[in-house]
Amino acid sequence: MLIKLLINAFALWFAAWLVDGMHLSENPIEVAIVALVFGLVNAVIKPIVLLLSLPMLLLTLGLFTLVVNAAMLGLAAWFTAGLVIDTFAAAFLGGLVVSVTSLVLSVFKD
Repeated sequence: MLIKLLINAFALWFAAWLVDGMHLSENPIEVAIVALVFGLVNAVIKPIVLLLSLPMLLLTLGLFTLVVNAAMLGLAAWFTAGLVIDTFAAAFLGGLVVSVTSLVLSVFKD
């Protein structure tokens, strides 16, 4: 669980560094809190949103998942003060970067 938290924290930091309009706190404790909240949002709220958006997911052949990822990142930013997202485009690109980075790092943890 601690490794997943570190992976999320690094992925969020990398996305904030890469995406203009996404700002992450420089305080490591706040970054850990943002990573924890983001993990909880993805574990609890994201499956419900994916289930409710199933028709749109089928219609777009799964591409609507990118919008759901952006919404989950925006929701995590709304819950915490350590993450600020300026626009939906920043959330969209940030969600994409966080997803890809987490996937790549999760492959190496096993």
